[in-house]
Amino acid sequence: MNSQPREERPWGYFDVILEDVEHKVKRIVVYPEKRLSLQRHRHRDEHWLIVSGEAVLTLNTDEIVLLKGQSVDIPRGALHRVQNTGKTELVIVEVQTGDYFDESDIERFEDDYGRV
Repeated sequence: MNSQPREERPWGYFDVILEDVEHKVKRIVVYPEKRLSLQRHRHRDEHWLIVSGEAVLTLNTDEIVLLKGQSVDIPRGALHRVQNTGKTELVIVEVQTGDYFDESDIERFEDDYGRV
């Protein structure tokens, strides 16, 4: 288990489970009726597995309903956003691959919380 502290966000929080030079694994929790910013990454691809809850993923111009047990690949450069559409917490396991995993690789286009 990683010793990094939980990262609180206005939409929920995430824990980094594992990080090395080739990949990073996070557990992301999104509170009911909250959503992340519309964003993209230049240095990483992401694979999301829905562990619990229900979501709508915006991936470029598509909207995809995701339920427990489903997964999706988000290629680097793709615009994406996830929204918790359920009444319980949405839990996602995210596996990042690429060459840079820092949070500074987030380019936001829309954000409900005024972040740049």
